[in-house]
Amino acid sequence: MLNFTLYVILMHLPIIRFNRTPSEFSKILKERIDAYFKENNKSRHGDWRMYLKTACMMALFFVPWGFITFGAVGNGWAFWTLEVIMGVGLAGIGLNVMHDANHGAFSSNKRVNQFIGYVLDLVGGNSTMWKIQHNVLHHSFTNIEGLDEDIDTPGILRFSPNRPLKKIHKFQFIYAWFFYGLMTLHWMTAKDWMALARYRKKGLLKSTGTHAGKAAWKMAVTKLMYFSYILVLPWFFSGVALWQLLLGWVVMHAVTGIILASIFQPAHVLEDLQFAHAEKGSKMEDDALSHQLKSTANFGTRSRFFTWVCGGLNHQIEHHLFPNICHIHFRKIAPIVKRTAEEFGLPYRSSTTFAGALMLHTRMLWKLGRQKQWA
Repeated sequence: MLNFTLYVILMHLPIIRFNRTPSEFSKILKERIDAYFKENNKSRHGDWRMYLKTACMMALFFVPWGFITFGAVGNGWAFWTLEVIMGVGLAGIGLNVMHDANHGAFSSNKRVNQFIGYVLDLVGGNSTMWKIQHNVLHHSFTNIEGLDEDIDTPGILRFSPNRPLKKIHKFQFIYAWFFYGLMTLHWMTAKDWMALARYRKKGLLKSTGTHAGKAAWKMAVTKLMYFSYILVLPWFFSGVALWQLLLGWVVMHAVTGIILASIFQPAHVLEDLQFAHAEKGSKMEDDALSHQLKSTANFGTRSRFFTWVCGGLNHQIEHHLFPNICHIHFRKIAPIVKRTAEEFGLPYRSSTTFAGALMLHTRMLWKLGRQKQWA
């Protein structure tokens, strides 16, 4: 499916072509990773730990929802506390559950991956749009302007030195965090519909085996279900005023957005990472795996708890090199990746703490707000 998806993209978008000859680094790294799983008799997919984590993250979201919906907490401080907990739970579902499933890494069973992947639709998103935007565009063309939608932001934000510089960008290192807090709120309401229109126009829906009408119908049904249980049911049964429920929903999403942005943004938007611009027919010297090393960074990898909480996505290098490997294996394969990268003189950025990564990302926002280009 992925090869067909890439073929469709090649037919409809300006493209940067990576070196089609795999580098020695790529070949040897793949051999070593294959050997690791074979010698240790391990599956690349998840195991009981993923099911346990799924139960924990789902409970973190739906148990507080149940207390709020059926009037167990009223409208005082407990209400706001539970909304914050729901925000953490929603981020946990995104980082730990649906992410692996929609990459096909949660289980060796495709139907299980598909079923768990629909958790994203259950909590207000759309797995079909996410797979195009994240699995294909972001993972295939990381930090490439015109293809990677993670850096293809509205004009008020500038995440790439290849984008136009505006006066307002001088302050983005401050106000970007406000927009990060709106990220999932926008996602649940408008982003998926905008993506559907965009991908239909570009012909990318074909890569998912669906069409615009079917995708729109499914999205309408799942969005209706989401808003029914997240707002309508609490309105009927909780005894909490509608305005407070709406504000609580915004608070929940603000928590989720800040958490997700704090994990994903420092992995790619740093000043010593590689950025490129997509122009039709342009070619890169690097092959795909080498490019991932140059455009991705790890952080906070010394903490097992932090790695567990964020679904191994602090190991973004390992994830981008091997997106079909479940995140429970990243800590074990990371030394293999690091050793191989160093052998071939490729960067392996993994020494910074989580706090340090946030500071470096903020510094990058500051720099992008003042300089058009840099060496």
